[in-house]
Amino acid sequence: MDDRFNTIAGWVLFAGIIALGASTLSYKYFKGERPETLGYVIEGVEVEGAGAAAEMTMAQALSMMSTDDQIAAGERVFAKCAACHTVEQGGANGIGPNLYAVMGAGIGNHVPGYAYSDALAGVGGTWNWETMDAWLKNPRGFADGTKMSFAGLPKIEDRAAVAMYMNSMGSNLPVPEYVEVLAEDGGEGEDPAGEVAAEETAEGEAVAAE
Repeated sequence: MDDRFNTIAGWVLFAGIIALGASTLSYKYFKGERPETLGYVIEGVEVEGAGAAAEMTMAQALSMMSTDDQIAAGERVFAKCAACHTVEQGGANGIGPNLYAVMGAGIGNHVPGYAYSDALAGVGGTWNWETMDAWLKNPRGFADGTKMSFAGLPKIEDRAAVAMYMNSMGSNLPVPEYVEVLAEDGGEGEDPAGEVAAEETAEGEAVAAE
């Protein structure tokens, strides 16, 4: 009985040694360097974020609707701001200042006596279409340290509408005109200077070949 047990134990021990050796050899054989970039590229599939369409400009967003329609849309979006701001003439300051006639006024000082944050007061300049767009998109990015906790409006159409609405409330900044640039062949966004340069290069190559 003891001999049989010893034989079985010996074979089990032998099998374990063989398995351990095979594992060690396979690790050394198949070991490779870790690539810097994991995964691989599939042809025809765009990387996320690559080739994404650029956001339209403020002037383009302001041109998408008539002034009256945009003011009405802006008034609806402004409801998100109404918890902290009034916009009517003579309106009281709330958590934020009254915004009557804010467009064209100085940034961080248009309401006398209101305690603006040093971050906003230190920006300088005036509230125009571009600065208001940047502020409404990302207040903390515009003035790091601002007291305003609002996260911002991600859609430029909403920002344009709110700015147009506020411009109608005691302000009258000229609305920037959007001019669509068209190439000679009717395509949009082409660079005429680039086409001329290409034509001149082609002509130069033809002359050199003669």
